[in-house]
Parts: sequence; structure tokens; C-alpha cells
Amino acid sequence: MEENTFDIIYRFHFGKQDKRELKISIDPATIVMVPLRLNNHFAWTKLEYKQCTCCQLTKEKHPYCPIAINIAGLVETFKDKISYEKCIVHCITPERTYHKKTSLMEGLSSLLGLIMATSNCPHMSIFKPMARFHLPFSTIEETIVRSTSMYLLRQYFVYKNKENPDLDLIKLNEKYETVKILNAGLLERLKGLHLKDSDRNAILMFHSISELLSTEIDTNLSSIKYLFT
Repeated sequence: MEENTFDIIYRFHFGKQDKRELKISIDPATIVMVPLRLNNHFAWTKLEYKQCTCCQLTKEKHPYCPIAINIAGLVETFKDKISYEKCIVHCITPERTYHKKTSLMEGLSSLLGLIMATSNCPHMSIFKPMARFHLPFSTIEETIVRSTSMYLLRQYFVYKNKENPDLDLIKLNEKYETVKILNAGLLERLKGLHLKDSDRNAILMFHSISELLSTEIDTNLSSIKYLFT
């Protein structure tokens, strides 16, 4: 680990001669990712390039989109890869190591969620606690439990601060609606680049999870109610 950060390393093994790695270093106090060192800043990472309709930032203070600049390394690393290509993914966190034989798309979707949550995009800051306790390759059910549990824990602190807690998950649902807009914005940024489909399909997979979580909230978390009856 680098001093004063906690690191999460993703290693993708495609064969004996093809191994690719990305290390995400996170400030433990702010849960913000340390920007990757890039040889150049690509035009598609500029804030005003196909800027998301929900974006609250200005180019004067933020010349680059915080999510785009942080996924640039991921895009460059896997731009020659197909989403359905099989690989073994190792996710090494300070506490433990996970590994799974899966598709590149699933591995990248897991990594993408981590990067988006820690990129200091105002809309994604609500997901920082999940990033701090990152669980790669999580199932839909695990994601529903983790997302809603973290949000309700947040409401406990809202309550202790003598404010009104959102026990109906209304604001969480609103955030997932915004995540869909962010995903669409990222896809627009990547259009026209000479990429294969792994990065775009990872975003689409992440988008599908957001859709399912929004539906779950609308149906009062019906799929996990059996756990508490």
C-alpha cells in the first residue's frame, strides 16, 4: 500500500502471456480516488465534452470530468478487448483477496463501480461507504442488501443529527435515476473512439444493475423481504 492511502488492485489474467493490472488508491479520510498518472489527457475526458445533463460542475473549477479522467486508464488498458472474453480476475484489498473466473465485462463492471463511487463526482458521493467496503463480483441480491443497508445506516446518522431520515428510500431512488443519466453520459463520451466493446458493455452492465435497484425500491424491496420475515 502507498502511504496514507488504501489500495485496491484488480488483476486480469487472460493467459500466461497476458496479464493486465489497475491499482486504485483511495484517500481513507475522504474516500476519494487518487487520480491515475496518465501520459496525456484525452479530449473526451474534458468536462464540456458531451457533458452530462445533470452535471453540477463548471469547467473553470473542474476542466475535466472527474469520472472520465479516472476511467481513462481503464479504457486505455482494455481498449483491444472483447467483453465476453474469459479471464481470471483477482481483486486485492487491504483486508482480503477475491478471485473469480468470469467474463471481462463482469470484472470491469465491478471495477467501474468502484471508480465511479470514488471519483469525487457530486452525484456519486452517496456511494462512498460502499466503495470503502468494496465487494467485487457482487450478485444483484448482495448489491440490493448492501446499497439499501448503507443508505439506511446513513439515515441513522441523519436522525441522530435531529434531521428527518428518509426511511422510504426516496432520495436513494432519485440517486439511482441520476446514475442512469451518468452511465448514458459515459457511453456518449466513448462513442467514436476506436475501442472494442469491453468498456461500453461494462457500463451497460452497471446501468442494468442501477435499473434493477431502482425497480426494487419501487416495489418496496420485495425480492429480499423473505430474509426478514
